[in-house]
Amino acid sequence: MPVFEYTKLSNNGGRDRGIIDAPTLSDARRKLRAAGVHIIEIAGELPKTDKKSEVMSETVGFHKIRQRDIATATWQLATLLHAGIPLVHALSALVEQLSNHPLAKVFRHTRDKVNEGKSLANVLEEYPAIFPEIYISMVRAGEATGTLENVLSRLAEMFEKQNNLKNKVKSAMVYPLFMAIVGAAVVVFLFTFIIPSITKLFLEMNRELPWPTVMLIKASSFIQDYFLLITIFFGILLTAAVLLLRTHAGRNLWDQYILKCPVFGSLILKISISRFSRTLAVLLASGLSIIDALNLSQKVVGNTVISGIIEDAQNAISRGQSIAQSLSKKGIFPPIVIHMIAAGEKSGSIEEGLANVADAFDNEVESAVKALTSLLEPVMIILLGVIVGFIVLSILLPIFDINQAIA
Repeated sequence: MPVFEYTKLSNNGGRDRGIIDAPTLSDARRKLRAAGVHIIEIAGELPKTDKKSEVMSETVGFHKIRQRDIATATWQLATLLHAGIPLVHALSALVEQLSNHPLAKVFRHTRDKVNEGKSLANVLEEYPAIFPEIYISMVRAGEATGTLENVLSRLAEMFEKQNNLKNKVKSAMVYPLFMAIVGAAVVVFLFTFIIPSITKLFLEMNRELPWPTVMLIKASSFIQDYFLLITIFFGILLTAAVLLLRTHAGRNLWDQYILKCPVFGSLILKISISRFSRTLAVLLASGLSIIDALNLSQKVVGNTVISGIIEDAQNAISRGQSIAQSLSKKGIFPPIVIHMIAAGEKSGSIEEGLANVADAFDNEVESAVKALTSLLEPVMIILLGVIVGFIVLSILLPIFDINQAIA
């Protein structure tokens, strides 16, 4: 049955929001009037909701809901709960704070459902594209143990740190990527439009040209003659690569290669271990079992090879092995990680040990990214300089020959 959202006049003269199910908008109005509700406004039909359907996607209207938005809202809700405010009132305050933000509609619906008796985790489960499985599981554990405010604080901190790390990597790679795109565009433009008009003059002179000029003319002619075919070829190649990466075998092959790749492989491994360690620490601190925590942690590492090792570790732990032993088998996890986890298991503070691992690897990732960008920038400048220098030399050599012949 369709669901409608309405605003009513409360007993104290304020405004309250609610939802009602009815066959049509007119029926919804009649139903509310029959119940003695003073209607201020009633909206159109809302999307149908159930646990298996996606009520709200990552975009609400034209606004994309970012991880940073979820982290901020989670911090605010945790702060309200820490202050002793009941969950329904805390959600109402959060809705007012969010104002016109796309998440306001999500939490308004959440507040109404919680007020009707549903658990927070079950309501948030209706928004799988906004709240990931790890978020739902931790909220459910927090509700079961009565530590929801602490769990939300850990969640917000985890999302914030992961988002900060991701932004640092992205911002560090922006300049080299920009240089690569601009450099490639300039070279293609020169070979397609500028060089042909210049070299045409040399060919009309019927003189023997230097070998750099000959190579430049041949390269320019090839790109100009087969530009469309080259574009189609690389388009097909890119499409095939994307489709291959969507398959499990293709993704696994790529992840194996990237881990063995010099410089980049080490960086990817550090990022994955940081994600895994922080996520596992937060899940264990929130009261989840080690098997459930590992099962959720393997979904955030972003690498099928490492994810497979974590999955094997779950089976090994269920047979009685320690976490450190089960993760050390394939030799992917660095020794320092294994030793810190083993020390945490012996002392009973594995969450603290994992959090320390995550902090350490965050710092290593930041240092590695800075070192990588400081290496890439001069390499790209030199490469572009060599290409442009070759083009200039190829054009100037025939001119020098002509000047010598005239002299």
